[in-house]
Amino acid sequence: MASTIDELKNRFRRGNLCIRLIYVTVALFVVCQVAEVCMTLFNQSIQPLFRWLELPASLERLMWQPWSLVTYLFMHGGVIHLLFNMLWLHWFGNLFLQNFSTNHFRGLYLLGGLGAALSYLVAFNCFPYFQPMVPYSYMLGASGAVLAIVAAVAYRVPDQRVQLLLIGTVRLSTLAIITVVMDLLFVTSSNGGGHIAHLGGAATGLIWAWALTKGTDLTRGINALLTAIERLFSPKPRQPKMKVTYGGKHGSDYDYNARKKSEDEAVNQILDKLKKSGYESLTTEEKQRLFSASRH
Repeated sequence: MASTIDELKNRFRRGNLCIRLIYVTVALFVVCQVAEVCMTLFNQSIQPLFRWLELPASLERLMWQPWSLVTYLFMHGGVIHLLFNMLWLHWFGNLFLQNFSTNHFRGLYLLGGLGAALSYLVAFNCFPYFQPMVPYSYMLGASGAVLAIVAAVAYRVPDQRVQLLLIGTVRLSTLAIITVVMDLLFVTSSNGGGHIAHLGGAATGLIWAWALTKGTDLTRGINALLTAIERLFSPKPRQPKMKVTYGGKHGSDYDYNARKKSEDEAVNQILDKLKKSGYESLTTEEKQRLFSASRH
């Protein structure tokens, strides 16, 4: 067990940002599942607590939990939901990092999540079809952020071919178009909010990639904020205390001054003895000390 945990730690340290994000998301899912099992054993429900981390369709509720605009990305409704999101993130996230930078990845992931959240909130609060569902509807999952990554890569390398299970090799641009069309067709399905979030995330990734070709990085503000947060919580290097050196040894200013005073007093006593009794009256040790002092 210990060796398995060590191996996971090593893979996390060696992995790129995409791999680390997958590890964190899966770990949080496991923690939530374990907590839910524990609460169920005591006939209690943890869902009310989870609601504070999921994105509510109600704007009034959102005012009381604004952090859910980000935390909903790390919540998933089940193993299948998590599996598909993490597989897509692994495939297209690593492809993204081959064409863009790590800062672009982290910035667009959050920006795509915010774009998906905004699309969800606007649709549920503006279209009459969704309004009856607003009081009890919540959104969770990283699908919108992942679709932002997919759309950006498809815009940058549209002719890049990917191998899909049971389908074969397809161009990235074709895959992106198919995904968007499927989401449009299922906007009014039982998971309409999820499909709207997909469209919002994909649109965000497409706009970001287009703007980047024009010289504008829409993730610059997000990355500046993330960098500031990292610096805030990063341990500051300790400043070494100033030392002085004498006789090949290190000590403080106080120690040095005390020793120097003692040596000067001893030399003065030897000089007094020299004046009174002559050089021959000095001991071998006193002669040596006097000789050493004369060399400084």
